[in-house]
Amino acid sequence: MKRHIPNAVTCLNLFSGCLAVSQIFAGRLDLAAYFVALAAAFDFADGLLARALHVSSPIGKDLDSLADMVSFGVVPGAMLMQLLVRGGTDLPDWLPYLGFIVTVFSALRLAKFNNDTRQSDSFIGLPTPACTLVVASLPLILLDDRFNLAHLILNPWVLLVLTAVLSGLLVAELPLFALKFKHFAWSGNALRFVFLGLAVVLLFLLQAAAVPLVILLYVVLSIARPARS
Repeated sequence: MKRHIPNAVTCLNLFSGCLAVSQIFAGRLDLAAYFVALAAAFDFADGLLARALHVSSPIGKDLDSLADMVSFGVVPGAMLMQLLVRGGTDLPDWLPYLGFIVTVFSALRLAKFNNDTRQSDSFIGLPTPACTLVVASLPLILLDDRFNLAHLILNPWVLLVLTAVLSGLLVAELPLFALKFKHFAWSGNALRFVFLGLAVVLLFLLQAAAVPLVILLYVVLSIARPARS
């Protein structure tokens, strides 16, 4: 029975992603962002449960990738498309669909992850949930635009640059640490604790506007870390 528990949580990730898609096309990008956060929580929990229960299977691995393709592949592409539609009234009709480039590169990222033995304890390239959280933070920033960022977020050229940067990071040969704790001692986890501490402070101070900064911090700390950490 216990071997089915992580898969059930993975299915909740998928269901949350489907709800996010429905809200995007209903015009409620803010609600979609909350469902993305829920999907990310389930995505983190299924791996945690699998390790805690000492269960794994090829089906579980494939199911996780299929769920991630919806929640962290289709969703960010659709959200970028909708933001491009909102941001450019005089754009060519085809241009907003370029947001789905992120979806294509997310599929490549997930395929690489499933077949890359280097990524058992760390990542090569930006994980799809991190990419999606950046995109999902944008409508939440617009909802409470205390820092007057709407002119940037709804600028189609800024969105296209963001699409290109995120797509490149997804498949880049960039080693990034994983938030997988085998134990909770400081030794061996210092980088993870520093990152989580700084992330909490940024989120407390800036709320949704902190999310892109947190992901940037994640990338910078990964690049700057000692080779054997």
